[in-house]
Amino acid sequence: MAKKSSIEKNNRRRKMAKKFANRRTKLKTIAHDKKLPMEERFAATLKLAELPRNSSKTRIRNRCELSGRPRAYYRKHRLSRIALRELGSKGLIPGLVKSSW
Repeated sequence: MAKKSSIEKNNRRRKMAKKFANRRTKLKTIAHDKKLPMEERFAATLKLAELPRNSSKTRIRNRCELSGRPRAYYRKHRLSRIALRELGSKGLIPGLVKSSW
């Protein structure tokens, strides 16, 4: 089980990224548009830099929904390999069969 503080920090980052998503995309399109004047693009870059760092989507860490484990994460199931194996052994994930020979 991961530390509660790490899980909560990641949840705060998710909320903040969702909150600032529209603003970030608008500023990024302005900053990357070569047709606009350089001053306007530079101003958009400065405004983008003023936004909180945790509002960036790349700061979010994929974590297991059950345990909060950050490594060995399966995106399709949103679980870590350990949680996936346990649930698969119990037959709680449809279509998943744990191999044993």
